[in-house]
Amino acid sequence: MDIHHIRYFLAVCETRNFTRAAERCNVTQPALSRAVQQLEDEVGGLLFRRERNLTHITDLGALLRPRFQQILDELTGVRQEASRFLCLKDAHLKVGIMCTIGPRRFTGLLADFNMRHKGIQLQLVEGVPGRLSHLLEAGEIDVAIMSSSDNFPERFDVTSLFRERFMLAFPTAHRLTQHDVVPITAIDGEIYLRRVNCEYWDHLSEICTSKGVRLHISYSSEREDWIQNMVAGGLGICFLPEYTAVIPGLQIRPVSEPDVTRDVCLVTVAGRRFSPAVSTFIGAVKSYGWAEGGSMAPARRTAA
Repeated sequence: MDIHHIRYFLAVCETRNFTRAAERCNVTQPALSRAVQQLEDEVGGLLFRRERNLTHITDLGALLRPRFQQILDELTGVRQEASRFLCLKDAHLKVGIMCTIGPRRFTGLLADFNMRHKGIQLQLVEGVPGRLSHLLEAGEIDVAIMSSSDNFPERFDVTSLFRERFMLAFPTAHRLTQHDVVPITAIDGEIYLRRVNCEYWDHLSEICTSKGVRLHISYSSEREDWIQNMVAGGLGICFLPEYTAVIPGLQIRPVSEPDVTRDVCLVTVAGRRFSPAVSTFIGAVKSYGWAEGGSMAPARRTAA
């Protein structure tokens, strides 16, 4: 059943005249008449009675008219919704964010993106790298911003955005406050509070082992705020990424010998076609001035 046939039928219903209906639909009168006849053949009965200059709707035509109007209205709504989506007026976007990435480097990007593209609604989905990779591959999120101590799988396209150092967090008046930069060997024998979601923990642990550094893990938690509060309370020390939002009272120092860094990356599925909204967001992320922000954590810092 051709949607144009339905449109021609409804035009005749409104005008009660084939000639005027053809003018309204911008087709010739014979073409419109053939289309209505084809529609009648499909439904199996007459839709109009033609009596000289008068056209009457049959009982069958009156019965089908509301259904045909509903079909046309729904199709028009679909086209309008698609147009709004393609014009970025009513688009939704799911962005996966690794849970250990702090918001400090991203608030500027998000504010700028919202100002330029108010029609795109962003939903941030938090998770560890394994979960985000699964959601990304399954199409449940559109892009992911994350880091990995290993190489990303080949099925992903990866763009490095910025590099951040790992810092050491400890309470005020701790013996490590004497250091502007803390050598790994200086933390030998310390009580350590493990951040369970830290994707670099195995790498950091291997570095400590290679340097003969022994850490005594007393607490583990998925909650970053709990770990930081316990550190501030004098229960131990922990590693934190450089741009983590930290609570007041923590002493923060870079780690050295060796320096430990991670690359925060934009990750997408290789070869996947993107919607206009996703393409716009990817372009905004890649063109954002990540390097212009410089290092946001000085060598010696106290969270106040």
